[in-house]
Amino acid sequence: MATLASKNVVIIGASRGVGRAIARRMAAEGAHVLAVGRNRASLEQLASELPGTKTLALDAAAEAAPSRVFAALQPDLLVLCGGAIPPGRPIHELTWEEFAINWEMDVRLSFAFCREALRRPLSPGARVIVISSGAALGGSPISGGYAGAKRTQMFIANYAQKESDRLKLGVRFFALAPARIMPDTELGQFAVESYAGYLGISPAEFVDGMSSRQTPEDVANAIVQLATNFTDYPGSVFTVSGEGIAPVQ
Repeated sequence: MATLASKNVVIIGASRGVGRAIARRMAAEGAHVLAVGRNRASLEQLASELPGTKTLALDAAAEAAPSRVFAALQPDLLVLCGGAIPPGRPIHELTWEEFAINWEMDVRLSFAFCREALRRPLSPGARVIVISSGAALGGSPISGGYAGAKRTQMFIANYAQKESDRLKLGVRFFALAPARIMPDTELGQFAVESYAGYLGISPAEFVDGMSSRQTPEDVANAIVQLATNFTDYPGSVFTVSGEGIAPVQ
């Protein structure tokens, strides 16, 4: 896929944060964009900013979500960026429901959409990119099951790639993990405030201690790289930081 111009791009979780930045970048690339999310008003605002962008408001973790999305637009590129905001408290202060929130949302939708991409299957040459997190590699002690859920997303992408290869489908699966917290997103701001409070420092001090921070736009740029130049990037799991994209060994 040398270019995204005129390609069908579906973004799950496009109503806010990183997903919204990806939608803007895909529109700038000349793609046919379907922005999917829960917040109808936010999606409508995005469509007004990006003429020609289609929207679909739904719960991406619902059982019927993949079939509804693929019926609306069969993707050449599918970006799975949706997920729940985790708790911001240490493990002994959580209920199981709080601990498991990212398993029930992030993992569930990644499983369902990757499974549907294999079962349908998507057309040869299609790409599926699961947005994970650097927490999957470094942990996140006040985020409940968040780090484990994001690690499992990496496994899902890897397993799906192995099945695509075994079945000779020609569909490419990736997991992309932003390496650092992004304070300019809702999730990132929550994480900064939670960790700063936990550590007894100010949010500004916490942010100052982070190096090589990537922006939502850096993540969108990495999506374009993986979607159009994937032969330059062996493997299925990558990180993106302020220094660029790198494979996870």
